[in-house]
Amino acid sequence: MLTASALAVFEGPKARHSDPGDMFRWPIITQEDEEAVLDVLRRGAMSGLDVTKQFEQEYAAWQGSAYALAMSSGTAALQSAMYGCKVGVGDEIICPSVTYWASALPAFSLGATVVFAEVEPETLCLDPNDIEHRITERTRAIVVVHYLGYPADMDPILAVARRHGIKVIEDVSHAHGGLYKGRKVGTLGDVAAASMMTGKALATGEAGILTTDNREIYERAIAFGHYERFDTSLETDSLRDYAGLPLGGYKYRMHQMSAAVARVQLRHYDARMAEIQRAMHYFWDQLAGVPGLRPHRPEKDSGSTMGGWYAPHGLYRPEELGGLSVTRYAQAVRAEGAPCSPGMNAPLHLHPLFNTADVYGHGKPTRLAHTTRDVRQPRGSLPVSEQVGARAYSIPWFKHFRPELIQEYADAFRKPAENARELLAGDPGNPSHVGDWHFFAHRS
Repeated sequence: MLTASALAVFEGPKARHSDPGDMFRWPIITQEDEEAVLDVLRRGAMSGLDVTKQFEQEYAAWQGSAYALAMSSGTAALQSAMYGCKVGVGDEIICPSVTYWASALPAFSLGATVVFAEVEPETLCLDPNDIEHRITERTRAIVVVHYLGYPADMDPILAVARRHGIKVIEDVSHAHGGLYKGRKVGTLGDVAAASMMTGKALATGEAGILTTDNREIYERAIAFGHYERFDTSLETDSLRDYAGLPLGGYKYRMHQMSAAVARVQLRHYDARMAEIQRAMHYFWDQLAGVPGLRPHRPEKDSGSTMGGWYAPHGLYRPEELGGLSVTRYAQAVRAEGAPCSPGMNAPLHLHPLFNTADVYGHGKPTRLAHTTRDVRQPRGSLPVSEQVGARAYSIPWFKHFRPELIQEYADAFRKPAENARELLAGDPGNPSHVGDWHFFAHRS
């Protein structure tokens, strides 16, 4: 066992000493991407649809969905998915509390509200056992987030939804290309939405995409925010009288320079994703058996995968480290030369926006503007969601399989865990914001 002086936080040598080079540079932009964008610019086609429609066809085929609709952002795709599922005034959606705000907040703009549900402490995804008792006659949809790339347990969630005739919206913003029991996420529910902003695993610039096998959901999403494509060729009878202008008053088409990048990125994504997966698994394999540290990934023989492994995290078990706080542990890892932050997205149900904010001037909190009951959930109502932030930490997102360098990063995480006793004396504990609403942001 090391002495305290060997830990970098006590001026010992750092575990990570090599230059990472381009290990973390993302997205990978080549001349192929540049030429695709230049073609759009030189043709003056930035606001056109030809490249975007090509990308939609290619993405739908890659994912295995009948329809794809390219959007300006993942948030626009999520709002359009809700509208596609007929979420409207007085309705409710069910959504995990631990997620980025865009998974839930667009419901407000549709006159609906949110009922939050628990996450599982190991997957950090929606707990299938905490859904059914939250369903009322107003529940219109369940939003399932494949959080931090981990595929949610879809089979029991879908079973609950089908029993009650409720739509399932998959938020795939963290999990492009991930598998659930061998099936690609985004093809399991009624509709899926994903962000493709620069930081995501499938990164195209600033963009999003909606996919579905349901023609009516697809056409409602077009009608909601795509005025140039909302015409009488749509097959949904209830929409035809309003063709010409977007029903929602939104302009949600994808910029064609993003679409051009998207086509190139998609062509290379499977190979790049495979290398990311190989690198991330190698990192976790080097930490097998280290006390207090658990990988946030499915079992290797489960048929489920993490896709591009966006925003990877680890699960923290302070009881195995003498009660060492995740905040102190992360500080010690950073001293060793590796990026590490305590916590993750904090529970949304505690944020003032979902409790007191009157966004649209209703004279009451927006969350209650169209309800006949108080759906707010105070502190203590979702104990798992409120506590998981103190039991998780971020890890590096490796883009290349370079074992020697990855080993250095693994050592940076190993040293503080194996010498936790040396860190206890200077442990200030977790500040109130770890697990509170000052959350680690994953933008859509």
